[in-house]
Amino acid sequence: MAREKDADATVRGKPTHHPGTEAKGPTRAVVIVPVLTRHQRNDDETNRPRLMRSADARHDEAVGLARAINLDLIHTAVVTVNDPRPATLLGSGKVAEFAEIVKEGHAEVVVVDHPLTPVQQRNLEKELNAKVLDRTGLILEIFGERARTKEGTLQVELAHLNYQKGRLVRSWTHLERQRGGAGFLGGPGETQIESDRRQLQEKIIKLKQELETVRRTRDLHRAKRRKVPFPVVAIVGYTNAGKSTLFNRLTGADVLAQDMLFATLDPTLRRVRLPHGTPIILSDTVGFLSDLPTHLIAAFRATLEEVVEADLVLHLRDISDPDTAAQAEDVERILADLGVDAGDAKRVIEVWNKIDRLDEGNRTRLLADGADANKAPPIAVSAVTGEGIDALKAIIETRMAGELEDLTVTIEPAQFGLVDWLYRNGDVVSRSDNDDGSATISLKATQSAREEIESRLRRKNNG
Repeated sequence: MAREKDADATVRGKPTHHPGTEAKGPTRAVVIVPVLTRHQRNDDETNRPRLMRSADARHDEAVGLARAINLDLIHTAVVTVNDPRPATLLGSGKVAEFAEIVKEGHAEVVVVDHPLTPVQQRNLEKELNAKVLDRTGLILEIFGERARTKEGTLQVELAHLNYQKGRLVRSWTHLERQRGGAGFLGGPGETQIESDRRQLQEKIIKLKQELETVRRTRDLHRAKRRKVPFPVVAIVGYTNAGKSTLFNRLTGADVLAQDMLFATLDPTLRRVRLPHGTPIILSDTVGFLSDLPTHLIAAFRATLEEVVEADLVLHLRDISDPDTAAQAEDVERILADLGVDAGDAKRVIEVWNKIDRLDEGNRTRLLADGADANKAPPIAVSAVTGEGIDALKAIIETRMAGELEDLTVTIEPAQFGLVDWLYRNGDVVSRSDNDDGSATISLKATQSAREEIESRLRRKNNG
């Protein structure tokens, strides 16, 4: 039975006004979330069952995706599908029911939160008399609106063309070119569908070449960063986990951070100096999502290489979300596709965000469960309130530069140029000025900073 949601709870999109034309309101849409009772998702490699989301969580995510492109939702429903139909996925009764809803509500778009075959999409469009978007198509629409840089635009266009190529159907036979061959046995010339496929393939090849140029440019930038060298820390996580908010909290930047799926698409990098002076490059990346198609991940590989090349990865989880475990599993699978082992405690830190949304009982229980796991305990933070951020910075610095060490150094008068560096790259505990003009400084510094101090002192003495 379909479980319908009140359309009054949706958010209206803002119409775009053009001078000299009548303003058009947001596109009216219907959202359908099919729940396949016999559909069991397994991990591709281990063939183990994957965690399944609740119907309500899937519904809320589908509504969030639709809202991300300002669709005006006149009706939403969760539909149980016991026997998926090859032609339409849904049963004929449900298709007729939604066709009536679309007609009465003057809906222009129907969003089906499930992958559709080209045939299913075409048949549903005919039956519903409206444009049909499956989950992949909707994500591509969002990416198309969010892309701001040339690289992001190229990646979205490449993913869209790969998606479109599989949906060319033989519906334009009246546009076939003149028959070829000799005599009466000559077959038809190039059909319209073959022409379209050829043109799409040519565009795809051209986009791949342009993205390869972008990839080489990124490689050059990374090579320059390695010469400095600054370690790179990448923030990854399910979309809307709070990555951009955490990024802003750690860097003081003003990256777009909204309670919206895929608010950030293009990667952002900023230099950050940690409490004891260790400099790092922090990278904010596109959010991950369940059931992302492989061609979409491939298109964004140039962006996601920032994660692959990172020295440390922060796996950010929205711990207040009931489906946080399933979301974490999806992120870990995508990381595995990129060659990053989420279970590598030396390289990946699990960060539990939005801890402020939990009551004291749930917070205590979750932290206790995390401490009992057979891996490094997670770091609980709130990117909004700042709770736990200092502890997170300390752990990042320890991973990047080693444990804090107690040091005592004597700076000769000719070496006083190092004093300012010591204050900026260490935690000075005490300083005493000696009668001979030297200064004895006690400080706490990371292992990396200690090695740098010793190297600078040696160079001064040898100079």
